[in-house]
Amino acid sequence: MEENSKRSMLLLAGGALALAGGRAAWRRWKAYDFRDKTVLITGGSRGLGLLLARDFAGRGARLAICARNAADLERARKELAERGAAVLALTCDVTRRDEVEHMVALVRDHYGRIDVLVNNAGIIQVGPMEEMTMDDYELAMRVHFWGPLYAINAVLPEMRRRRDGRIVNITSIGGKLSVPHLLPYNASKFAAVGLSEGLRAELAKDSIRVTTVAPGLMRTGSPRQAIMKGQHRLEYLWFSVSDSLPLVSMSAERAARKIVAACAQGDAVVILSVPAKLAARFHGLFPGLTARCLGLVNRLLPSPGGIGRQPARGWESFSALSPSMLTALGERAAARNNEIAGDS
Repeated sequence: MEENSKRSMLLLAGGALALAGGRAAWRRWKAYDFRDKTVLITGGSRGLGLLLARDFAGRGARLAICARNAADLERARKELAERGAAVLALTCDVTRRDEVEHMVALVRDHYGRIDVLVNNAGIIQVGPMEEMTMDDYELAMRVHFWGPLYAINAVLPEMRRRRDGRIVNITSIGGKLSVPHLLPYNASKFAAVGLSEGLRAELAKDSIRVTTVAPGLMRTGSPRQAIMKGQHRLEYLWFSVSDSLPLVSMSAERAARKIVAACAQGDAVVILSVPAKLAARFHGLFPGLTARCLGLVNRLLPSPGGIGRQPARGWESFSALSPSMLTALGERAAARNNEIAGDS
């Protein structure tokens, strides 16, 4: 009897391994091949956008990147070209529909088609609600909701004709769980999540796969370019330290690999980092308790005051503790990902 039990356990274990191996082989077989495909990345000059461009290029894709800052864009273009990538760099403000449509037309004219769209361009304002203005909310919505929608509508006709295409929308865990002192960002990311998940259902009939990516904190070096309000040095301190701690934040290189892999597989939703996944699940199960916990967190964050509603970039908000050893990982990421050169 004991021998039969052991044999059964071995058979079950073997079956489970075979099933897992078969599933992995199936996913590899059906994965989207990026070789000679055109990938358009908004906000592709630095941070996560630049990391995604590097990864797509490593898989043989032809790149088109856009950003507002021409100097940042040229540095990114040069680096990617030196890596052997075919890359087209275009200045574009994604909040302007005419500029987005013109940019998409230029990419199509240059490469002949657009196979993958990655909506990555972003902005973040950090500070208490009392210091946020209506302009802050409107800007966040223009960047995180209207910008992606403009780009999606511009690439959809050709994707529908081919009955093929991939769209990746970089949202945020802030679009699933609204944390204090990031209210315009959170509200606009909730809108982006709703748009992205709805598009997934609507475009399935056209064989277009839409992937919603909700990253948690990542070590991209991007806090230097964030907009601080209120007690801006204290706001930058908590934000930059949180973005650098290894147990709280995720390696941006690893995040980029996971995003590209999710695009290749056509996954519906990807939440990046263990803390982000746990936070999303906890909020789903205990929304009231989550709200109370976040209320306590808010009491620990800086109170209104300081520069008030006047904006200051992260690099204008340095203090004795940031940059410091507490933010060392984030600072190294900033140097790698074209974030420091943009301090102007």
